[in-house]
Amino acid sequence: MTNAHIPDKPALEGLEQKWDAAWAAQGTYLFDRDAAKAAGRAGVFSVDTPPPTASGSLHIGHVFSYTHTDVKVRFERMRGKTVFYPMGWDDNGLPTERRVQNYYGVRCDPSLPYDPDFTPPFAGDAKSLKPADQVAISRRNFIELCESLTLEDEKHFEALFRQLGLSVDWTQTYRTISDDTIRTSQLAFLRNLERDEAYQAMAPTLWDIDFRSAIAQAELEDREQPAAYHRVAFHRTDGTGDFHIETTRPELLAACVALVAHPDDERYQASFGTTVRTPLFDVEVPVLAHPLAQKDKGSGIAMICTFGDVTDIIWWRELDLPNRTILGKDGRVLAEAPDVIVTDAARAAYAEIAGKTVFSAKKRIVELLQESGELIGDPKPFTHPVKFYEKGDRPLEIVSTRQWYLRNGARDAQLRDKLIALGQEMNWHPDFMRVRYENWTNGLTGDWLVSRQRFFGVPIPVWYALDENGERDYNRVLTPDHASLPIDPTTDVPPGFTEDQRGVPGGFDGEKDIFDTWATSSLTAQLAGGWERDGELWNLVAPFDLRPQGQDIIRTWLFSTMVRSALEDDRAPWTDAAISGFIVDPDRKKMSKSKGNVVTPADILDTHGTDAVRYWSASSRLGADAAFDPQNPTQVKIGRRLAIKVLNAAKFVLSFPVPEGAEVTHALDASMLATLDGVVREATKAFEAYDHARALELTEGFFWTFCDDYLELVKERAYNQTDVGQASAALALRLALSTLLRLLAPVLSFAAEEAWSWFEEGSVHNASWPEPLGIEGDPAVLRTVGEALIGVRRAKTEAKASQKTPVDTLTITGPEAAIAAIQTAEGDLKAVGRIGEITYGTGESIAVTEIVLTVQEA
Repeated sequence: MTNAHIPDKPALEGLEQKWDAAWAAQGTYLFDRDAAKAAGRAGVFSVDTPPPTASGSLHIGHVFSYTHTDVKVRFERMRGKTVFYPMGWDDNGLPTERRVQNYYGVRCDPSLPYDPDFTPPFAGDAKSLKPADQVAISRRNFIELCESLTLEDEKHFEALFRQLGLSVDWTQTYRTISDDTIRTSQLAFLRNLERDEAYQAMAPTLWDIDFRSAIAQAELEDREQPAAYHRVAFHRTDGTGDFHIETTRPELLAACVALVAHPDDERYQASFGTTVRTPLFDVEVPVLAHPLAQKDKGSGIAMICTFGDVTDIIWWRELDLPNRTILGKDGRVLAEAPDVIVTDAARAAYAEIAGKTVFSAKKRIVELLQESGELIGDPKPFTHPVKFYEKGDRPLEIVSTRQWYLRNGARDAQLRDKLIALGQEMNWHPDFMRVRYENWTNGLTGDWLVSRQRFFGVPIPVWYALDENGERDYNRVLTPDHASLPIDPTTDVPPGFTEDQRGVPGGFDGEKDIFDTWATSSLTAQLAGGWERDGELWNLVAPFDLRPQGQDIIRTWLFSTMVRSALEDDRAPWTDAAISGFIVDPDRKKMSKSKGNVVTPADILDTHGTDAVRYWSASSRLGADAAFDPQNPTQVKIGRRLAIKVLNAAKFVLSFPVPEGAEVTHALDASMLATLDGVVREATKAFEAYDHARALELTEGFFWTFCDDYLELVKERAYNQTDVGQASAALALRLALSTLLRLLAPVLSFAAEEAWSWFEEGSVHNASWPEPLGIEGDPAVLRTVGEALIGVRRAKTEAKASQKTPVDTLTITGPEAAIAAIQTAEGDLKAVGRIGEITYGTGESIAVTEIVLTVQEA
């Protein structure tokens, strides 16, 4: 071996570019299908990698969680598994559309024709534009801009992930808007439809008035908002007085369909079955009982409107009430009053709010109630949680719309029990995350709403037959042949029809809605694994070994993927789920764009180096939140120090030639390797259990002992070609270096590869995972001699002498076994401490009790 290519001053700078290029050229991380076929499914380790949303920039949380996955993948690869580690890009969805609107200053108007020469007014930040000032463009023009911008985002994402050292097979990628993806999503849906697992219904729908789209239960979040209780008088029909109710939504009085109280509330039991008349609108509504009414809230009796909140939907459905929706999809009060509002005064009151926003309508209704004397007292301000779309800016409203749904166990106990059972069969890391999955599954209140009234996404592959009046017949849903997929029903024609029958009586109409993004992302395993496209690949990788993801999308991504797999294959899509924690700022607040505390990783990676950032990521256990302070990233700095030390230690170790036929014969060398064997065993167990932080802790702890104690103790012997113990030291150093680099390779991927290249062929990442060497030795020797070395250093420091100062004599005391261990390595201890003679005595613990320094001549 020649060390000519070892740099004079090893450095971390430039290693990312050097080794990323080398790995790509050498195909280091390519999935070897032939090897997979030879080994069979048990010899493959497959990952259902999270596809990041291509709608902006990656943040430090991506670095954190994707590193966790990569560490595990590298370990399994070195253990001999054929790794299938793909990458996807989640292109479609509402966030992408909003980014395109804010970037180019445009909005989609499907009624407009396609303009092949269209140039967007902006090519950067157009966030300040009001929606009315955005340029309206055709659906096709809008989709083209979405595709263009997401492609640019994906290039930046891939560059950052390569800099991060993800050992992804970059030939195994997919986009959630490609033809293959559309075909797979549409095929899965059609099979759901054929098995009666998909259906459409006209129903109250959570609606985002900015995105103009339905929102699923899994995409909700509560945000504290200011509100006020308004005490309003409802009039008994028999003229015996009023009921006072308290409401936060007086603007919905025109949509009131009933009053409700708890069945055990004695105040109202005599009134159940009677009727009252609504204030301002004089509509007769019943007084009903339902257990969800709260006796201790307000006056104990509430109004049911269609629809003010999710509880209204439950009451409406279970009490079989009429629907008097007054809010449109734009969040404004509809122009036409419900047909039960008949008096002139009531119609005049409704005209006062028609066309107004919710805010303006509320203000005007309160004024009218004050004028009529039906508002009792002043409004009482307070704050309460309000439903928002997780990526939206305004509270959700509830409007009645026709939507597509997939059954998810909310109304099917057998399916729900199956989903729970499949979750229990899986391995969860950490295990307590299983509870979050089960709580979500048991707490569902409705089936999965999968349709969206947007533009950039997978088209829902159905048409509707039109009756003799040109109206959609929702009982006659037309579907394509599977072989014709992918299709777009707005441009393609159903079997048995021609284009000239589109939109005419007796003809057909294409579905304009698209699938919600989770309806596509729930098929990531199928998209990556070649389901119904590449049967051989699918059988090699499915069910996948690992689903890594964040804890916040257990209810969305993990659950929805489980639903699709249970419905299609009657099994869980993976054997293991690894759930990362959140990144929090120094104040322990979760990082999010809305809070303005998100850290982008590029500067951190450039400043400190990738291995330092990977070390910080790998130091946190799965499921545990990690604090990150970009101004003082302590853990990152520790990681950088470790990576630099690995390079320097490797160079130092490789400076000692290993004689041919060398054997480990010295007690200290054997002790070090026996100690290292224990680290290998424990680190391996930790990696197998998805505890990368423990594996790193064990390896790092030994590495510093190796550098600070063992290297110092044996370097004189390793240098001395005439010492009979030189070969033993040189071989032990080389064996330890080889083992340590492989133990550290999953985390310090670049430094380990660089050092490995100095003395071995091929990549460390394709080398075999270290096994215990089995060299017999007593681990107590290294530990005990290390303690003695610390004592010698301390004695010199207390004597205010340099560590290089020679020592005439030294006395070490300690237990008999410890003294015996020290004596086996006395020569090494004398050499490093520059000690002439050592005398020994007994004591409870190892201590240097006397030291006589050599008097230096002037």
